Amino acid sequence: MQYEASTPAEYLDLLEEDWRKDKLMQLRAILMSQPGIVEGIKYKMLSYADQKGVMFQLNAQKNYVALYVGNASKVDPSGELLVGIDHGKGCLRFKKSTNPAETQIEGFVKKALDMWRKDEDFDC
Repeated sequence: MQYEASTPAEYLDLLEEDWRKDKLMQLRAILMSQPGIVEGIKYKMLSYADQKGVMFQLNAQKNYVALYVGNASKVDPSGELLVGIDHGKGCLRFKKSTNPAETQIEGFVKKALDMWRKDEDFDC
């Protein structure tokens, strides 16, 4: 889904008060807790960047909340940080039944951020 927002506050105001907003807010808190991360809007989604540029994007879709991360398999080749998370090549999908607190998403985000800052490749 696309939201016509120019700021993160506007984006959040446009979300329906349902399970998707709850999951998005949980994931947003993890991303915002990382040092040096700034929240913005890019491609009509929440974006998370540092001085090098945007590295994560977050968006509420119809049936899940998507965290766009580059190539998830390059960040977590063994798959142990992705257990319990539905994912494709560049997107982690948090469905209604997925509780982010019961996954290793924070460890995944920290590893991706570390790779980003070391200029390691995890692009799609």
